[in-house]
Amino acid sequence: MNPQAKLIFATSLLMGTTITISSNHWILAWTGLEINTLAILPLISKSHHPRAIEAATKYFLVQATASALVLFSSMTNAWHTGQWDITQLTHPTSCLILTSAIAMKLGLAPFHFWFPEVLQGSPLTTGLLLSTAMKFPPITLLYMTSQSLNPTLLTTMAILSTALGGWMGLNQTQTRKILAFSSISHLGWMAIIITYSPKLALLNFYLYTLMTAAAFLTLNSMKVLKLSTLMTSWSKTPTLSAMLLLTLLSLAGLPPLTGFLPKWLIIEELTKQEMAPTATIISLLSLLSLFFYLRLAYCSTITLPPHTTNHMKRWHTNKPVNTSVAILTTLSIMLLPISPIVLTIM
Repeated sequence: MNPQAKLIFATSLLMGTTITISSNHWILAWTGLEINTLAILPLISKSHHPRAIEAATKYFLVQATASALVLFSSMTNAWHTGQWDITQLTHPTSCLILTSAIAMKLGLAPFHFWFPEVLQGSPLTTGLLLSTAMKFPPITLLYMTSQSLNPTLLTTMAILSTALGGWMGLNQTQTRKILAFSSISHLGWMAIIITYSPKLALLNFYLYTLMTAAAFLTLNSMKVLKLSTLMTSWSKTPTLSAMLLLTLLSLAGLPPLTGFLPKWLIIEELTKQEMAPTATIISLLSLLSLFFYLRLAYCSTITLPPHTTNHMKRWHTNKPVNTSVAILTTLSIMLLPISPIVLTIM
């Protein structure tokens, strides 16, 4: 793709996100979301492969539907209350429609079907944008309207997302689809806590972004799209494979890695809200995703390719590891000791 075109799309993404997260008026927020959608479409379809075109079409249709619902919800609220302010969303029907629209934009169950397909048709770098940056504006809208949303609906959607994200990721062989189901599962943890502790949901999103970025960039530098390719990565890049193992275990939420911090805080907050059974259910459901993270980790570090006489050995690559991968991986596995500071901020 032309560098100038890339610059225009990147600037548009940044502008769309900034407009949405800094706006108080529903129309401005909607405009930002639309700019974002239009800027990411060329990045999804840049390979001109039929699968990429299909992914871009699916993404456009889903996001257009969700944006129309956002507009419809804000108009209904303005009709009944005379308010266009995002924080003044008080009408029950508007809250219901908005929750559905944001769930559709994020890929929360039961509106999650488009996300794995779109991610599978996109390059790894675009997949990273779809999994992290593109979810930030809808999450901020949820954050701003969190006081008005229906906790029961969000809890149901959250448990469904964690269950489906873990369950549907079990038999996948494509790394992008596995990361898509991982994203759906993580969104469940954010949705369950957003009405009780919005700051905690944002913290979870930031740490999820950190860990997902580390995983995507590591896979991108190893050029891995399938589990079969991942099995041969140890002989090429042993250090990077070992780091990927730790990042995946962090994504799974195992102590003493960074990913344990948001899960621990969310379970603690749910217990304070007298929702211990819900906390137990969502914790048990996250064991499903732990299984496929362990499967990925097993493929990347513990399996070696078969050695036969006519098998050409893949030698180590001398390519230096990208600095951003090194920084993100370090942050993804070593942030748990700062939890006392996080607790004072919360």
